[in-house]
Amino acid sequence: MLEKLEKFQVVVSALIISLAFMIATGFAASKLVRSDGIAVTGSAYKVVKSDSGSLWFYINCTGKTKSDAYNKVVKQYPVVNEFLIAAGIPEKDIEYKSMNGYYTYKYTPEGRNTNEIDHYNLTQGVEIKSKDVEKIKEIAKDIQSLLSKGIDLNVNEPRFYYSDLGALKIELLEEATKDAKARAKAMLKATNDNVGKIKSVRMGVFQITPVDSTNVSDMGINDTSTIDKKVTAVANVVFAVK
Repeated sequence: MLEKLEKFQVVVSALIISLAFMIATGFAASKLVRSDGIAVTGSAYKVVKSDSGSLWFYINCTGKTKSDAYNKVVKQYPVVNEFLIAAGIPEKDIEYKSMNGYYTYKYTPEGRNTNEIDHYNLTQGVEIKSKDVEKIKEIAKDIQSLLSKGIDLNVNEPRFYYSDLGALKIELLEEATKDAKARAKAMLKATNDNVGKIKSVRMGVFQITPVDSTNVSDMGINDTSTIDKKVTAVANVVFAVK
């Protein structure tokens, strides 16, 4: 009987020690969480419509000399201007950039290069801008019709911009921080803890993408190819736990 009583006391003592250890460990862990806080990432986005656009294209000409190529380019200015003005672009918004050119040299019948000039290639860059983004989009498609008038063109993709991006970023950062707090509350609900004050906050990179895009980049994305854009902000927040 005495032996059974001693065994029972040993078992009870072991249970008490284990329980005390669990309580102490849990208390320490709780203190650790409360000390370090809880780190949460919040996000917010908004879809906006671009309010300005631009289009670059290039007029290409060749001539026996630089002067010949230059004269051919200049003669095409009135044709290009007429097309753009008819499309609704004021002449003041048509900007002719600097020209770039290079020589093409003749080849021997065997296909070897020579030092004899065959012709000169000249490229004239042109940029147009407008706050009417739909107009820029249409011109980018229709300007190729100038090929039928003997004008050799290379046309870049149009670019579209949203001018109030700075204010929007501030608004979205506020919303992303609120989202982080809501997530922290949800995470702490199960432990009956509450979200305390912000201990630290770090702004993530902005992602400016087409509306349907899911692409992200560590360096951020700045899409200029679409009129409608989705601007996404991320906030990495550490909250105190109380």
